[in-house]
Amino acid sequence: MSLRFKAILVHLLTATGAVFAMLALLAAVEEKWSLMFLWLVVAFAVDGIDGPLARKYEVKTNAAEFDGVLMDLIIDYLTYVFIPAYALFKSDLLPGWTGWLAIIVITYASVVYFADTRMKTKDNSFSGFPGCWNMLVIVLFAIEPNFYVILALVAALAVAMFLPLKFIHPVRTERWRGLSLPVALAWTFFAGWAAWVDFHPESWAHWGLVVTSIYLVAVGIVQQVIPARGSVDNA
Repeated sequence: MSLRFKAILVHLLTATGAVFAMLALLAAVEEKWSLMFLWLVVAFAVDGIDGPLARKYEVKTNAAEFDGVLMDLIIDYLTYVFIPAYALFKSDLLPGWTGWLAIIVITYASVVYFADTRMKTKDNSFSGFPGCWNMLVIVLFAIEPNFYVILALVAALAVAMFLPLKFIHPVRTERWRGLSLPVALAWTFFAGWAAWVDFHPESWAHWGLVVTSIYLVAVGIVQQVIPARGSVDNA
């Protein structure tokens, strides 16, 4: 099997995210939230796999006629932003005007952020919260906090998208990757588990989601506070 063929297969793998996004949306329209999140978790897993494969098989060289970065951004906006925002709006978590405010803030701020050419730092982390609203919304479905808490989280993370705060990429950020990557894998497991048991309030998956989410949100900022020995922070 040639490198070109392998590179094309990587692009085709990335493209399956659009199918999973559509399946998630169809489930969301019918308010089958657990099924929706299961499809989003599958899309999240594909998104975590295709990047390393794209670099391994050098898709920019061996299958350059397809723009894998653009394809990835389109799918990420659907699965990370658009569908989770819709779910937050249609659920009972944000009543009345609060739901409208949340979806407007999430979708508008995210499309601006996704188009920002400065979103990546030199160490392959993200400058500002990278619009991973799918990760927030599944935690909100699991723990169902007060709607004021939800609004506060949405507002804080929307502002954080445009602040000089570092958020890691679990696969590409080398510093502490030995811990960050297993935590990201654990998050994926807990997310799938929580959705599989229909967010049962006694499920241990909820605790796992909260703990791993806190780590993934905070670790990049901690790295800024504690710069790597012998180097200057790149955020």
